[in-house]
Amino acid sequence: MRTPLPQTGRDWPTVKGEMLAYAEGDVRWREGKTAVYVFNAGAEVEQVQKEAYALFMSENGLGPAAFPSLKRMEDEVVGFGLQLFNAPEGARGAITSGGTDSITMAIKAARDHARKARGVTGPLNLVLPRSAHPAFDKACAVMEIEVRRTPLKAFLADPEAMAAAADAATVMIVGSAPNFPYGLIDPIAALSELAVARDLWLHVDACVGGYIAPFVRMNGVDIPAFDFSLPGVRSMSADLHKYGYCAKGASTVFFRSEDLHQLMAFDFRDWPGGRMVTPTLAGTRPGGAIASAWAVMNFLGVDGYRRKHAQVTEARERIAEGATQMGFRVLGDPQLGLLAFTREDVDCVAVWAKLRERGWFTGVTTEPKSLHLMLSPVHAQVADQYLADLEWALGAAGGPATAEPRYA
Repeated sequence: MRTPLPQTGRDWPTVKGEMLAYAEGDVRWREGKTAVYVFNAGAEVEQVQKEAYALFMSENGLGPAAFPSLKRMEDEVVGFGLQLFNAPEGARGAITSGGTDSITMAIKAARDHARKARGVTGPLNLVLPRSAHPAFDKACAVMEIEVRRTPLKAFLADPEAMAAAADAATVMIVGSAPNFPYGLIDPIAALSELAVARDLWLHVDACVGGYIAPFVRMNGVDIPAFDFSLPGVRSMSADLHKYGYCAKGASTVFFRSEDLHQLMAFDFRDWPGGRMVTPTLAGTRPGGAIASAWAVMNFLGVDGYRRKHAQVTEARERIAEGATQMGFRVLGDPQLGLLAFTREDVDCVAVWAKLRERGWFTGVTTEPKSLHLMLSPVHAQVADQYLADLEWALGAAGGPATAEPRYA
């Protein structure tokens, strides 16, 4: 159906009312019943997101000379990330529009490095575990790079399988911190050793976990090394609009050195408009996203992030414990905000569908069929409600009856 543009404009209250009416069928994420797509850190953070975004929504980060405020805020946000990820002196980075953008720019830099610094000619390839995000496939499709996915070992990247798949034409190997399907941190230290031994570009995809893992470690959890503290890591991606709780769309991409970072940029001179340099794939760079990221990170600070992420891990532990008591098996040993759990004697997709009947919008994992949650601070308040509905959904989907309901 094609809807024509109204001939005459309508007043804002009418338009706003229609928009809100459209949204009546959306998931009720503010009630905590959504564990995918939205990262809910509470009303105060949401207010900071919106007000900071609105203050700079018309400004364009493409023009640092025109808007030095945005340049300053981006530099400071990038600096926050470099410090959190133990980057060496000389490391650089940029704000991008999202994780796919960050990953694409890292692959572009790695490709150019293979061509210019290593002199690789002919077809190129990228080696990554089966659990790595499809954003890598998207970027490789654009750049015509062969994707070589390797089998997992206990739901984690297998460094031996990745070593066997890599060759002289490999532009990048990938580890996730954590991977999305299972919420598990790949053995990045072992991948770093492989990268150093074979002179391979190791990218750590910390899009989901980058802005939670350092604070969970500060809270006393033994998080393994996953960042620039490992010598083989040449680039990283980490999304601000996930566990950084910043407004969409904002991510960060980082490089170990200025030389590697320079390979990401585009510099065009041969057109009538004069020289045009873009630091990322995008031309226009929304000032609101940059300003909102700066504002939220300053609003929360280290202490605020530690408190918010303690609520996330509390919710994850509570739900994992309750699900286990119902006979589910948590896949691996998740330490951050994601988890997946399964039962071989019940159709987990059917359980997911029953949970939808009670307003829960969450994820599923297909290998094996599992329930998947990506938790926010708000879920610490509704964990018992979720478990009660999970217990009901398990029975409603044909699972074995519980002798004595624990959460009803």
